[in-house]
Amino acid sequence: MAVQAIPARIRWAVDFMDVQPSDHVLEIGCGPGAGVDAVCAKLESGNGKMFAIDRSESGVDRTKRRNQKHVDAGRLTVRQIDLATLRVPVKRLNKVFAFNVNLFWVRSCHDEVALIHERLLPGGAVFLFYEVKFPEQVPEMLAKASASLAEVGFRVSVVEQRQPAVIGIIGRR
Repeated sequence: MAVQAIPARIRWAVDFMDVQPSDHVLEIGCGPGAGVDAVCAKLESGNGKMFAIDRSESGVDRTKRRNQKHVDAGRLTVRQIDLATLRVPVKRLNKVFAFNVNLFWVRSCHDEVALIHERLLPGGAVFLFYEVKFPEQVPEMLAKASASLAEVGFRVSVVEQRQPAVIGIIGRR
């Protein structure tokens, strides 16, 4: 299989998260697996683990195909599952991230965000990244996603990147 490029927005987001080789990372909505690829590359020199979920069977299949070497190495687990039904041991994750996952700003997601909060280690963080395709939606995205994180106890901050055009809502535990 040909090596697939990792989009600039994904590279920027993974660099921003400062993934360490010993981190335990969850990606929500892994889609084609580019974020998984970038994170797992940073885990290769340590004992870190990556858990990737997507509601879509095709997303899970594409992620597994693209990242088979990481699955084979035991550093990656990929599952077709909804965040609301995720079962990860409590206090195991250092970082949780999602890219262009609308759940966090289009509807109430209290239960899902509470689940993330209880699974993160103290000092851990959730990173919600959105590609800025429709600038008029950004204020609503920021307000609703920030409120969802703050409601369960995250300390919220926002980052904006112009090139590539990405916003990030960060919740620290």
